[in-house]
Amino acid sequence: MARRAPSGTPATIALTSAGVEFTQHPYEHDPTAPSYGLEAAEVLGQPPEQVFKTLLVDTGTGLAVAVVPVSGSLDLKATAAALGVKKVAMADPAAAERVTGYVVGGISPVGQKRTLPTVVDESAELFDVVFVSGGRRGLDLGVSPADLVRLTGATIADIAR
Repeated sequence: MARRAPSGTPATIALTSAGVEFTQHPYEHDPTAPSYGLEAAEVLGQPPEQVFKTLLVDTGTGLAVAVVPVSGSLDLKATAAALGVKKVAMADPAAAERVTGYVVGGISPVGQKRTLPTVVDESAELFDVVFVSGGRRGLDLGVSPADLVRLTGATIADIAR
């Protein structure tokens, strides 16, 4: 009998394969929403400080991942310091999609095509569960910050403003 490939997004497959407990929170994405992250927080009824967005930055030698609350923005200087580089800039959206295998607005920090250096904002540690993109627009995943850090090999740093 042929073995079926696991179903789900690369993020849910990676979490399941790693034995990580998580919850799935699908919602109807509104393509006219001005902010994917704030839309998710509102639809899920979660505080924006507990819902995190996945941003990609260009270090000059490659891309890296920054995970920050949707209520704020990314501090590029602090991110560069956390990554041990001189400076970073926001990555080109097409490059971010190509490297991660996800579409902008649905980029998950988990299950990317290849492992990238990752920094999670220290505010994630204030919560038992944080919400991150599940790998497509209209799907967030609830996961413990410790599991998120462990699975992505992330560094924790103060990178949000």
